Amino acid sequence: MAKTKTGNKPTSLDKHARVTLTRALPLVPEGTSGKIKLVNGLTWPRYWVQFDNGEWVGSVSEVDLVLADDYEAYKQRKAEEAARPAVTAAATPEAAAGGDGASAAPAAAASKVPASLLERSQRARAKKAAAEAEAG
Repeated sequence: MAKTKTGNKPTSLDKHARVTLTRALPLVPEGTSGKIKLVNGLTWPRYWVQFDNGEWVGSVSEVDLVLADDYEAYKQRKAEEAARPAVTAAATPEAAAGGDGASAAPAAAASKVPASLLERSQRARAKKAAAEAEAG
């Protein structure tokens, strides 16, 4: 029987690839290089990595690793993202449109829920409270 090619690999990191850690783990500091020894996981790729400091760590997520050759570009990109000013809720189009978004804007910034949904929820609660006050 002929071998068939399986679907696309869900990962960009292959076995034996040289990687660098982007987040500190127990016993392994950030920026430590290592080599992928095992790739596992179907929908969430995880890796067993042997780091240069002698530690083996299993179930390392793909978001915590970057190819060793790309680590300098990764650090530069993170520094640029940190230097960018944070977007405030007042700068969003929903808050600039007016309405009762003044009380919902700080909550939207803290919870990452759009101000329009918070405002709609606030109006529904006020309507329900008014209906309960009339009935009771």
